[in-house]
Amino acid sequence: MKDFKVANVIELVGESTESWDDAVEVAVREAAKTIRHISGVEVRNLTADVVDGRITSYKANVHVAFGVDNSLRKIRA
Repeated sequence: MKDFKVANVIELVGESTESWDDAVEVAVREAAKTIRHISGVEVRNLTADVVDGRITSYKANVHVAFGVDNSLRKIRA
């Protein structure tokens, strides 16, 4: 966020049937479809669904940080 003075942070939950790493990737990839200037991700919690003693779904709670783009504001200084 070298060019940004302020960052927003949102919390998301990514889900995958493959792995926790993939669940984090899913969260960031989906966020990037509608959010510009993503600069970082913090993994806050990892959980999983278990059926018959086997993990069926991996979940990752993440915080995604992105810079506030003041050039998009319509507010005069």
